[in-house]
Amino acid sequence: MIKPYRDVLFVMAVSLLAGCAGMLPSAPEDRPVSDNNAVVALMDSARADVAGGKPDAAVASLERALRIEPRNPRLWQELARLRLQQGQYQQAEGMATRSNSWAGDDKTLRAENWRLIGEARLKRGDHQGAQAAFDKAAMQGN
Repeated sequence: MIKPYRDVLFVMAVSLLAGCAGMLPSAPEDRPVSDNNAVVALMDSARADVAGGKPDAAVASLERALRIEPRNPRLWQELARLRLQQGQYQQAEGMATRSNSWAGDDKTLRAENWRLIGEARLKRGDHQGAQAAFDKAAMQGN
């Protein structure tokens, strides 16, 4: 009898954490995405396309930028964020994971990637996996 309530409370807690993760700034302006002017221009174009309701154009710009800098973790993160918004949760998780593989010791970037992974898992119904990802995000602050 208590177990169903515990499950409901768990789902509510994970949902609350996922909602809080969405309140964080998506890309702090004090961290440039690249030193390459073409990559910066493509990122700016992608952000303008997202704001203008053109996610497919944003994806195309990010993919072009990734052809220039395939090891840029911020580009992978931005693409992961966009895929999450598009409901492509498996792709979002994979791209956030790839971002983490290039993030080095940037704990802020890694934590945001783990939050994206957690949100993607939550949307797919993997509540335990989501909680594990949110826990990893929290550990990046230590």
